Amino acid sequence: MILCIGEAVIDMFRKNTPEFGEVFYPLPGGSSYNTSIAIGRLGVNVAFLGRISRNFFGDLQIKRLRENNVNDHFIIHSRKNPILSIIKTEKGKEPQYAFYDEGTADRNLSAAELPPLPPDVSCIVFGSISMAMEPIATTIEEFILKESSNTPTEKELVIAFDPNIRSFLIKDKCHYMKRFEKWVSACTIVKSSFEDFEFLFPDLKTEDALYNVLEMGTRLAIVTLGPKGAIALLKRNDGSITKVHAPGILIPVIADTVGAGDTFHGAFLAWLSKTGKMSQSAIANLSEADLLEALVFANTAASLVCKQHGAEPPTMQEITNSK
Repeated sequence: MILCIGEAVIDMFRKNTPEFGEVFYPLPGGSSYNTSIAIGRLGVNVAFLGRISRNFFGDLQIKRLRENNVNDHFIIHSRKNPILSIIKTEKGKEPQYAFYDEGTADRNLSAAELPPLPPDVSCIVFGSISMAMEPIATTIEEFILKESSNTPTEKELVIAFDPNIRSFLIKDKCHYMKRFEKWVSACTIVKSSFEDFEFLFPDLKTEDALYNVLEMGTRLAIVTLGPKGAIALLKRNDGSITKVHAPGILIPVIADTVGAGDTFHGAFLAWLSKTGKMSQSAIANLSEADLLEALVFANTAASLVCKQHGAEPPTMQEITNSK
C-alpha cells in the first residue's frame, strides 16, 4: 500500500457565469491528497493520512477519496475548517494561489494523532505546503525520519517527496533549505518541477540543480519540465549515475495545469507498484528502459490532466486510449 500524508485543502476555482458573473466554486485538493487520487484511479492500493474537517467541505473531501478507491481509514477528523486555496488560472501561465490557513484542520496534525505504520505500506508520500506550515511540518518530518532510519535489510520502505513549492508560504528560506536537505537525505525518490528549482537553486541550471538534489542523499531525483518532458537521475549501488530524459507529450493545455505535478508523481509511483518495483533495491536496479517507460507513463498521465479544469487524474483506460 502507498500512504500519502499531508494536507487536504479546498481549492476555490474562479469561473465566469452568465447569471452571476465571476464566481468561485469549491473542489477538493492538496498535493498529497491529489496524489492519492491519481494513484487510486490507476488501480493501486493507496491510503490518505491527514486531518479533515467534520463539516460539508470535509464530507466532500472524503466522498472524493472513497469514489476514487483511496482508503480513508487513516483520516483524523477535526472540528476546525480546512485550508482554503484560492486559485487564479490564465491560459499559458502557471496558476496563482492564495491560502487561508491559520488555525485550520490540515496544518494542525500532531505526532500524537499518527497511527502505527501498517506492515503492508511499501511507500510513504509527502511534501508541498504541509512542509511550510507548523505544526504539521515537524510532525511529518519526525515521522519520515523515524521510518527512514530502518536499514534496507530490515525494511525496503520507499519514501517519496515532492517539494511543490509555494514560495509565499516560506518566510525563512535559509531555515527551509536546511530542513529541505534533511528531508531529501531521508528519501528514496525526490520529484521536483523546474519551478521548484527556480526557488530552491536560483543560481543553478536545471540539470545542475538535479545533480545537487541527488548529492543530498536521495536515490532517484526527477525534475519535470512541462512540455519538455522530464529528466531522472538514478544513483546505483556502485555510485554510478544513470540519466534518462523522457520527451514531453504533445497535448495542448486546454484548461489549466492544476494537479499535473501531483498526477505525474502519483502515476510514476503507481507504475513502480504495478510492475513490482516498489522497493529500495528494485529502484536501485531499474534499467534505463524501465525508467524511461515510467517517466513516459507519468508524463502521459500529467498531460491528460491539462485537458480539463482542476486536478482530475486519468484512469488506466484513459491513459491507454491516449496512445
